[in-house]
Amino acid sequence: MSDVEQSRWQGDLMLIADAAKQAGAVALGFFNKSPEVWWKNEDRSPVSAADFAANEKLETILRNARPNYGWLSEETDDDAGRLQYETLFIVDPIDGTRAFLAGKNLWCVSISIVHRGRPVAGVLYAPALDELYEAVEGGPALKNGEPIAVSRRGKGDISQFAIGEELFKALPAAVRERSERVKHIPSLAYRIAMVADGRLDATFVGHNAHDWDIAAADLILDRAGGRLVDLSGRSAIYNTEKVSHDALCAASITRLHEYLDLLTQLRDG
Repeated sequence: MSDVEQSRWQGDLMLIADAAKQAGAVALGFFNKSPEVWWKNEDRSPVSAADFAANEKLETILRNARPNYGWLSEETDDDAGRLQYETLFIVDPIDGTRAFLAGKNLWCVSISIVHRGRPVAGVLYAPALDELYEAVEGGPALKNGEPIAVSRRGKGDISQFAIGEELFKALPAAVRERSERVKHIPSLAYRIAMVADGRLDATFVGHNAHDWDIAAADLILDRAGGRLVDLSGRSAIYNTEKVSHDALCAASITRLHEYLDLLTQLRDG
């Protein structure tokens, strides 16, 4: 990557970090105040007035600042014209809407800039926790300005898994004995960030995660020494016609194949 590109992405990171904070402040204005809720027809997931207000704030800031970038947001009708852009914003104004509506703190604003299919700048801002994760291609992963890194626990240590209960029960007994299952974390982006900062050793992501759920967290994990890959070990490609993904695994580079082998056994078993 050239110095010019590095400078460009660093400038973009500053832009999206500020936008995430502003959108987070908008969302906080609705938090614990019973905002109006609608239900999406395709999957019966909730969307609230807070989601729309935060999305409007992000779209105003980001599209005015970078009119030459494309746009993909969970709360904006998809436009196939985004495929013509080499660079675009991928946004989830509130990742973890169910938690938000339940008054739980584990939700975040997720913003990434994707260039030629891969994220080059990404932020996750959890306003209720006062936590900002950020990363830029070629730089470190940061949490509130301090570098973070994936867990250094080895194969013989007790592993912290974020995994569904039924899937955990299906793991070999020897694996379960040296593993602790972490209960459901409602924000997928935040869950991947927990792998990036070492609180989790791995998480498994079921089918149908979307670009806006994972793109920012993908880069943050990568710069912290981890990877988010499918069961064949391939990194996700973003801004394609299909914005959903097959099952994924997030873990440190050193233990990724160990967890992928487990998932493959479960799939084939």
